[in-house]
Amino acid sequence: MDDIRNYVKERYARAIKNNTSCCGSGGCCCGTTGASDILSMTRGNYDGTVLEKTPPQMADQSFGCGNPFTEADIHPGETVLDLGSGAGLDLFLASEATGPSGKVIGLDMTDEMLETAAENLRGLDNVTLVKGYIEEMPLESGTVDVIISNCVINLSPDKGKVLKEAFRVLRPGGRFCVSDTVFLRPVTGRAVKNLAAWSGCIAGALQETEYAALLKEAGFIEIEVRRTKVYDVPDALAAMAFPELSAEERKEINGALASAIILAKKTRTVPLGKNGPGKSNKKRGLGNEG
Repeated sequence: MDDIRNYVKERYARAIKNNTSCCGSGGCCCGTTGASDILSMTRGNYDGTVLEKTPPQMADQSFGCGNPFTEADIHPGETVLDLGSGAGLDLFLASEATGPSGKVIGLDMTDEMLETAAENLRGLDNVTLVKGYIEEMPLESGTVDVIISNCVINLSPDKGKVLKEAFRVLRPGGRFCVSDTVFLRPVTGRAVKNLAAWSGCIAGALQETEYAALLKEAGFIEIEVRRTKVYDVPDALAAMAFPELSAEERKEINGALASAIILAKKTRTVPLGKNGPGKSNKKRGLGNEG
């Protein structure tokens, strides 16, 4: 697990330090030269009128694959948790949605991202930055109304643990609304390996049914996986990007990956002493704030 975490940390730290897109750093949007025009996951996810409200650099510092706000329905006064909050674009939008009576928590494991977010979000009193891992959230149980995330959970080496932790920190009736990448059908190991080199956000992508099953196992209800973009890779482009793959393997890649909004809810009634399968109500201390 530590090897994967360190790899992800280094990649995103390099991207934010160099002020480059994730494409340029091998991050979450595209990869090999020539493929970026087809599989640029970060483009067009937010309406221009929305981005006009944010600091100008934030859009370029966003390495997500979707827009969780299309379904999050954040209300004034709610507590919002952003998993893998990065440079702070979604924190900025959540801060506006929940208002001065609400609270927004950004959880990230990368120092450089937390530093950039702190600068970008200067003056927003309802935003708190916390350093930590999404598999071990340094938050108290039952304290969050809405969880959002943008193309981060797929990078975790233990997605089941992430979803159980999400269930734990949500209040009864809390909502889970994240953007992520999913496979639409099984893909062979060789094809996945090459896709992983192409885009970091593909390496750990689950199939739609696997994602839903892990949410159910964590205790969630009303689970939906809604596709927002399906990524086509024409054979000519696939042959250029992945010359070692056979024609059959290249065909397998085309249309196999999508961005999706994943929705779920925590039941309003939780058995006494439990905040998730096998979890107690024991508090966890807060991590370091950025």
